[in-house]
Amino acid sequence: MTYIEYKFIIHPLQPARDILLAELGELPFESFEDLDEGLLAYIDESKDSKQLLEDIRILTSDEFEISFVKTTIEQVNWNEEWEKNFHPIYIDSRCTIRAPFHPKTDSDVDIIIEPKMSFGTGHHATTYQISELLLDEDCMGKRVLDMGCGTGVLGILASIRGAKSVEYIDIDPWCVENTKENLERNSCHGKVRLGGAEKIKTDYDLILANINRNILLADMSKYSAHLTSGGVIYFSGFYEEDLKLIQEEARRNELTFVKHQLKGNWVAAKFTKL
Repeated sequence: MTYIEYKFIIHPLQPARDILLAELGELPFESFEDLDEGLLAYIDESKDSKQLLEDIRILTSDEFEISFVKTTIEQVNWNEEWEKNFHPIYIDSRCTIRAPFHPKTDSDVDIIIEPKMSFGTGHHATTYQISELLLDEDCMGKRVLDMGCGTGVLGILASIRGAKSVEYIDIDPWCVENTKENLERNSCHGKVRLGGAEKIKTDYDLILANINRNILLADMSKYSAHLTSGGVIYFSGFYEEDLKLIQEEARRNELTFVKHQLKGNWVAAKFTKL
């Protein structure tokens, strides 16, 4: 999958960056990254167009100077980046997420992840936070869905902590293949499906959805419909300023907000279905 990077240079920076982020959030951008001088935004090449930014009002505002450049980002070989920069991740001294070339640790949970071209190593704030929350979640005997599984690390953690079954879904073929490999590395089992929310066919006691705001909002009704009464769902992949939108959509879909936590400006939130 090829992505387009939009690099926005903004002056003065605030409140323009927050306004721009809110407006871009209505478009099919999948992720954002703050810069000291502006903002990076990433979109699937197939969803990009010359007309994409026509309705972004702040770009025509006289109050701010905003320019941007577009760059095509080819698929990253995460193996190379991983081996150059990766160090084991320690979560509350209870869980270690490490590469195959790192020695085994004494943590209660020791997970081996090799990312290939997939997202989800535990380094990103969203993956780290849901991993941290899962360590306090009762996974024993639960049917679990890892939605937007990436490397499969979250589902693997749930499996190691006693889940009865785990299913993995991702729209990226690389992620599907990588998840299967990481399941073998950790002696775990589970069905791995290629696709989006349309692939959800059964009900779950626990759903892990670390994706992005737009997809969470669009597919939340599907998640709720397949979450059992009393079930738990974790959402992540969005900023603190988006939490209200997530809460409102969750309420419309019979999901009750329990708590959230922050790492940087990234949110991980817990909801239940009564």
